This record gives sequence, C-alpha cells and structure tokens, in this order.
Amino acid sequence: MLHWFRRRAEVQRTAEKLYGSVVAAARNPGFYRGMGVPDTPEGRFELVALHLFLMLEGLKGQNAADPEVAQRTIETFVTDMDDCMREMGVGDMVVGKKVKRAAAAFYERASVYRAALAARGSELEVGIMQYVFEGDGAARDRAARLAHYTRAAAELSSKTPFDKLVADGSFARLLKANGAEEVS
Repeated sequence: MLHWFRRRAEVQRTAEKLYGSVVAAARNPGFYRGMGVPDTPEGRFELVALHLFLMLEGLKGQNAADPEVAQRTIETFVTDMDDCMREMGVGDMVVGKKVKRAAAAFYERASVYRAALAARGSELEVGIMQYVFEGDGAARDRAARLAHYTRAAAELSSKTPFDKLVADGSFARLLKANGAEEVS
C-alpha cells in the first residue's frame, strides 16, 4: 500500500518537473523577440502547447514512455491553465469551459504537429502559421523558422530527456541557430 503512495508521489514530482521544463522552454524571450511570436496569452499558450507536445513525443521516442507520467504531465498542464485563467480574472462559472477548450486545443495541435512531423513536408509550417501566428500570411518566414526549430527540437528530445535539454541550454541554442536572439 505504501509503495503505491510513494510511486504516485514520485510520478507527480516527475510530471511537475517535466512541465516546469516545458514552461521554461516556452518562455524563452527569443521566441517573442527573435521569431516574432505574439507576446500575448494566446502566443504563450501556443508555445507551451508546442513544447508540451515535443516533451510527450520525446518520451515516446526514447521508449521510456511511462503512460502515468505522461498523463500526470498533461494534468499538470490543465491545472496550470485553470490557475492562469483564474489569475486573469476569468470567473469561476466559465473557467471549466475555457480549460476544456484549452485542453482540446492542445490535443488538436498535437495531432496536427504529429502528422506534420511524420509527413516531413510543409504541413508543419502551415500548422504553425495557423496556430502560432493566427493565419498571418506575412509570418510565413517566421513560421518556417519556428518549424525548423520544432523539427530539430523533436529530433533532440527523442534521444535526450526534455528537462535535460532545457537545463543544458540545447533549446536556446537551437532557437539562436534558427534566427532568434539567444536569451537565457
């Protein structure tokens, strides 16, 4: 019985650490300054969703996918969305609906990004332009650079744990290599 409680606590700590790494990667100012991602709640959500997708796919790619860790990390994301909406002043009666929409939006993006990475065509740029840059045709170059970053980040995270890549600055270097100023 105690083993179950210890395991549950360990999984929760791991999930929180991984989600913290996701948020840290998504908050790099280079995305907003260098790549022109809108520095808005929506733009920040898009980068958290993109990096959460990369982290979850990386777990699968390392054959270390613990479904419980993945599920708890998604639950941590949902809790964070709830907290953020409450901090922004969204009323209690509406928070649940908005959190459900945010979770559905994540799963939609994950599906598009997964298919686009597998296709290896321009679908990733199209998806990024649609979601991150809200369909702004003038952002085509920025979407292409962010798609290049995403492909490289997906490759890296399939071989090395996501939190280690954030801690050692690998994602920041990738960001700089794709035309964004490096900001630690």
